[in-house]
Amino acid sequence: MRYRLMLSMFAVAMVSGTGFAKAPEQRLNPVIGLLEQHQPVMGLYRPSNQRFGPKGPETVTQKSPLELAKETVAYKHSDFVFDGSPEHNFEQSFPVFAEFAGALKQAGPLSQKPYPHIAYPMIVKAPQIAPDPAKVTGYIGQELDAGVSGIMFVGVESAEEVRQGIAAMRFKSNGGTRADTVGAAPAFWGLSEKEYRQKADLWPLNPKGELLNWVVVESKEGLKNVREIAAVKGIGVLWPGAGTLRQVFSTTGADGKRVVDEAAWENAIQQVLAACKEFNVPCGYPARSTDIEMRIRQGFSVFVMGWGEDGFKTIETGHKLSNRPLGHE
Repeated sequence: MRYRLMLSMFAVAMVSGTGFAKAPEQRLNPVIGLLEQHQPVMGLYRPSNQRFGPKGPETVTQKSPLELAKETVAYKHSDFVFDGSPEHNFEQSFPVFAEFAGALKQAGPLSQKPYPHIAYPMIVKAPQIAPDPAKVTGYIGQELDAGVSGIMFVGVESAEEVRQGIAAMRFKSNGGTRADTVGAAPAFWGLSEKEYRQKADLWPLNPKGELLNWVVVESKEGLKNVREIAAVKGIGVLWPGAGTLRQVFSTTGADGKRVVDEAAWENAIQQVLAACKEFNVPCGYPARSTDIEMRIRQGFSVFVMGWGEDGFKTIETGHKLSNRPLGHE
């Protein structure tokens, strides 16, 4: 009798979807898989020929795009590859990124273990949307055609900007404004064009979508509207633009040096975090090894770090703090 009762309870739990842990879905974009499982996400800016040390820019050996791509895939612990360069002077910066994307495809961004997925999904910034939404829609389309898995909308100050960015990431067949091209994206994702079109939609609006957007608030106007921004359906991750906000909440002292209002700056960061929590949106932060423990404790769950020793150390620390296994195939 007791055995039959246990079987009955098991059947109810399986039908209702409650009472037992759900197995992780096999996502082509592992960043989305981690977010669905409420796991912390940690990635790096891509390596480049421009490095910054404690005292500013440092001279480094110039490497080809393929050498930089091979350096990228040699580091196994990053959940994504990030590039912020297309935010500025898109016509000049995007071809450089596109060359790197092609080299990364050659270096091998795909993995079959433990299931087929993009081991090095690319996430890039797009220029600010508000000044010219139609032009930026075209820019976002070019980035998507290069094979990226996510777009960061910078300098967002209104909910309408987010909606315009979301539309730019979705094909017209899905209610968006993205042109009907796919470029090199299917090959980068390891799919046929038909398969790519089926999967290249925006999560979480489409639960089966494999594209992700990040929204960055980095101005006083954006902070004023942050709750309306966070409430927009379709945001993947919401970020305080910590570096830019640091400048927003600083002044020039009598000696010509910048003086940061540390309390106001931190309050701005916490204002974005509060909106994330209110509207159940993952919150991101550009962490370092010195502050990732504090930010995880506060509730941030998506982190991007600079390429180099401190970035590697930050990822290792983050994995230990969150009990995530280190590394991937």
